[in-house]
Amino acid sequence: MAARLGLKVDVDTLQGLRDGVPALLEVLEAQEVKASFFLALGPDNSGRAIFRVFRQAGFLEKMWRTRAPALYGFKTMCYGTFWPAPLIGAAAGEVVPRIAAAGHEVGLHGYDHVRWHDHLASLGLEEVAKEVGQAQEVFTSLLGRRAYAFAAPGWQCSPRSRAVLAAQGFLYASDTRGYTPYFPRFGDQVSLILEIPTTLPTLDELLGFSGCGPEEFTELILGRLEAERPQVLTLHAEVEGGPFRHEFSRFLRRCRELGVEFFRLEDWARDLLKRPLEVPVAQVSAQRLVGRAGRVFVQGPLEGPL
Repeated sequence: MAARLGLKVDVDTLQGLRDGVPALLEVLEAQEVKASFFLALGPDNSGRAIFRVFRQAGFLEKMWRTRAPALYGFKTMCYGTFWPAPLIGAAAGEVVPRIAAAGHEVGLHGYDHVRWHDHLASLGLEEVAKEVGQAQEVFTSLLGRRAYAFAAPGWQCSPRSRAVLAAQGFLYASDTRGYTPYFPRFGDQVSLILEIPTTLPTLDELLGFSGCGPEEFTELILGRLEAERPQVLTLHAEVEGGPFRHEFSRFLRRCRELGVEFFRLEDWARDLLKRPLEVPVAQVSAQRLVGRAGRVFVQGPLEGPL
């Protein structure tokens, strides 16, 4: 049995949608691979992320280790501070139909990526609903239909965010880090929106960590693929569609040589939801991960089905 891998592409910035996504579409087409793209479509407030240095342990170290200014560019790192925040969907919306036309999945990665990433815990139910609703409005204007998949910025989720996704009719989400699909438990409350977590580390987490370069990262990921359990790898349009585009292309070629089969998260979700009573429940909690600043929400031990 071949190893199976789902590629989840997070698009956080205007640069990512305008420049990174077209580059990734070319690479994916050359290798005949389909992926799942999740788009932030509101203001690009990337410059405001600098304030994480006061709130998130490890942020400054990660910025230095990954050479973030070179990855994202000076202008992007000034959006929302020294330069006004452009509206991503309005400025590069013509790219979005190209993703769908190429056969890839297209979902939401929020409206204001930085606001969700940094302040979700303090947002009320109405504020969270507004964030998702605004993103949905832009998405619908660009593709003529609503999104049914959501991936939380920064792997930040809460009972309120999951309640909003349920109320707005989402099929599934990819909000956490973990090891297998599940229904997330927040204390005594279980979200009935299927969760498909990211199961593998990301390039920006390990880049420069203990001497890890892009080639070492490729070999690490290939070494973790196994036939018994499908894996989900998160990419960033600004990274794998930017300075590390050629290494990503090499990664796909290596996967093809090893017989790896690729899938869209949507297709896996629909298959799993044919038998929802077989999907387990697991508690989620905020934890630190190696190479990532701050805390992200992580899947706990399986508790059995609903």
